[in-house]
Amino acid sequence: MKFGYWTPVYGGFLRNVGDEGGMAATWDYVKRVSQQADALGWDITLVPELYLNDRKGVDAPSLEAWSLSSAIAAVTTDLRIMTAVRPGFHLPTVIAKTAATLSDISSDRFSLNVVSAWWAEEAKQYGGVFASHDERYIQSTEFVNVLKGMWRDERFTLQGQFYDVPQAVLSPKPRVAPRIFAGGESESGREAISAFADAYVMHGGTPEEVAPKVADVHNRRTRLQGAPFEEVGMAAYVIIRDTEREALAELERITTFDPGSPGFASFEEFQKHSNLDVELTKREYSVGTRGLRPNLVGTAEQVAERIADLEAAGVDLLLVQSSPLHNELDRIAEQLFPLVGAAPVLEVAR
Repeated sequence: MKFGYWTPVYGGFLRNVGDEGGMAATWDYVKRVSQQADALGWDITLVPELYLNDRKGVDAPSLEAWSLSSAIAAVTTDLRIMTAVRPGFHLPTVIAKTAATLSDISSDRFSLNVVSAWWAEEAKQYGGVFASHDERYIQSTEFVNVLKGMWRDERFTLQGQFYDVPQAVLSPKPRVAPRIFAGGESESGREAISAFADAYVMHGGTPEEVAPKVADVHNRRTRLQGAPFEEVGMAAYVIIRDTEREALAELERITTFDPGSPGFASFEEFQKHSNLDVELTKREYSVGTRGLRPNLVGTAEQVAERIADLEAAGVDLLLVQSSPLHNELDRIAEQLFPLVGAAPVLEVAR
């Protein structure tokens, strides 16, 4: 199992909790946790791309993913960087160029998470294209075709439904093409992603929910691209404490539900514009991305046992959220990594 974490572009992860122990939507904080994770042996960070804050409310501060990713690449040495990109907000030709430059800055540690966007209000405010659900996957397919074509060909041409690219030149090209991650649960989403992506990512689930989904997307990609996915990642919120009682008390604290919290509107819109294969509960709303569904809550030994079940179900990358992140990166690395065969814990200068 490899371990990654979400870069806290929102200034925190919790919708029901305001102050998350010093987490802030600032470069100073992101730099701190990026270098901390790099030294501790965390494998990758996912940098979400959102122009509005869907955790703390639309009026709360949040950071922009691409400038942040470039800065993270410049201040780390081993940490992989997975930057989310929504095709409805970008030209694929420009992203192909930007990604090639980020690959150079990071010494080929850069990858992309292609997200077929769900937030209509955000698209309205920021001028993004918000097509219908199935059309968004057609757009994502064309978007990735442009990326891969420009990284590969001397001149690339595509005339599609969403993009018209006439003999585009990209130089210098990345030494290694960035890995393409993508996730989706609908029939059209899984089929499209299996045709264009290198790695699959999903929201949190139990081993029983995850296993058939992983088998399905591996079979689809083998049919469409000749081989299964290179990685399968899953979001998970992790709470590790010395006793199960302490862990459950923390779980109760962060899931005390407030329907008037600022992020509730974006949660309702996410459900409205997504074809999900499980029903979300208001408790799961508390942290987003169904992060509590895998139940990685308890002592380090209990969490390690549940991770082993997820690994048996086909997950090989956990994308962790935890709060406050600067404390939990240390705790998870020190207590959990040795139990699951992850990277050794290194000393971090404070």
